[in-house]
Amino acid sequence: MNGVFIVIYVVIQILIGVYLSRKIKNEADYFVGGRRVSFFLVSFSLFATWFGAETCLGSSGAVYESGLSGSRADPFGFSLCLFLMGILLAGKLRQKNYVTLADFIKDRYGTLAERLVIWVMIPSSIIWGAAQLRAFGQILSVSTSLPLDLMICFSALLVVIYTFLGGLLGDIYTDLVQGLIVVFSLITLLIIVLSRTPDLLSIIQHMPVDRWKILGVGESIWERLDRWAVPVLGSLVVQEAISRFLAARSPKDAVRACYAAGGIYLFTGMIPLFLGFIGPWILPDITEREQFLVVLSHKTLPNFLSVIFLGALISAILSTVDSILLAVSALLTHNFLLPILKIEKEKTKVLVARLAVVVTGIIGLSIALAGNRIYDLVLLAAAFGTAGVLAITIFGLYSKLNSQLAANITLVAGLILTPLFQFVVKFKAPFLLSVFGCSLVFVLTWFWSRSQEKSMARVSATCNLGSSLCDKQ
Repeated sequence: MNGVFIVIYVVIQILIGVYLSRKIKNEADYFVGGRRVSFFLVSFSLFATWFGAETCLGSSGAVYESGLSGSRADPFGFSLCLFLMGILLAGKLRQKNYVTLADFIKDRYGTLAERLVIWVMIPSSIIWGAAQLRAFGQILSVSTSLPLDLMICFSALLVVIYTFLGGLLGDIYTDLVQGLIVVFSLITLLIIVLSRTPDLLSIIQHMPVDRWKILGVGESIWERLDRWAVPVLGSLVVQEAISRFLAARSPKDAVRACYAAGGIYLFTGMIPLFLGFIGPWILPDITEREQFLVVLSHKTLPNFLSVIFLGALISAILSTVDSILLAVSALLTHNFLLPILKIEKEKTKVLVARLAVVVTGIIGLSIALAGNRIYDLVLLAAAFGTAGVLAITIFGLYSKLNSQLAANITLVAGLILTPLFQFVVKFKAPFLLSVFGCSLVFVLTWFWSRSQEKSMARVSATCNLGSSLCDKQ
């Protein structure tokens, strides 16, 4: 049953990609859907891109074990991040018809800053995508009893094929299918669980006080702030999400889509959180906390709905991986290869972009096959560079401090400060301090460069005055 369902699901995804490939005529069509995607589709695509398997499995398992303090990133932190995208980024970036965030960086700070941003953003995205491919392979392996490595290869092949064909439009339409499956499955699971839990009110009334605390016991204020800052600020400038609202028909639709996606994410993400919250009472003695939601679905749902729930987990992963492949391809080709190669023909640009999707998929696959240590690499990669990219983006959008030198030094500082604070100095709030540090570096470098410019101007004026006096004599 599971195998048949997976085959049908794969065929549907590929057929969507084949159909939409006919609509791709140029680079803008491939990377931002020709900037003609409706508010509804952009909203669901943003939600599906954000809503990974870790949202279902990770948050429910953490809350099962520790109460509300176990999961702040999901759904609260990431929902807030989507709202902030609408408030801070979507309108301004969409107004300029950019293809990537690096386009804005180039306009504001020059080509060197653009190239630095590219090589800061690409590695962490590929590694994170590899982790998702491995998770997808594990689900398929368990469901079909086939070897893990074979299923990882199959998952990579599937995502590469329909991303290669359909580009962003293909991703967005498959995101719609995937997002609807996720929402339907979680709502169905919630309804059935509630119908089988007649003593729910009693469970909630007798819940220990510690399970209601959203802040971790024994944490310092800096640890608490940092745990919120990572999902809220650390994910604000990722290309995977930015490409979605750049595809909207207008800046207004881009902003509204971010708000709508944040609302859908908060509502849907509350379901696994709530189930994990009451989990020890409805399904006690779970040894592996991240298996809680899967075990609950198997014990609660009829066979057909259990298969649908499997589809929801697969959907959550696929919608993340296809976004990563396309985001990396956009940064690599649009902002790096095409300017160097000086390609003018739109068909050739699209071909290069598609080949970049294949190469990115192969790299991600090779990392995914490397073993479980990929998850340690994800944590390390996520720490690199984000603080610097965030700082120069916000300064670029909301200040007049325009300095190429300040941007370049800040990006380098972002690569250094977070791992320094986290692994060497071992501060309690490494990411938050990195954001503050990068902001300070930017401002100080800007003031220094301004003072240097003024000094040079004074020297030049003095020389000109001396030359003028000599001429008069």
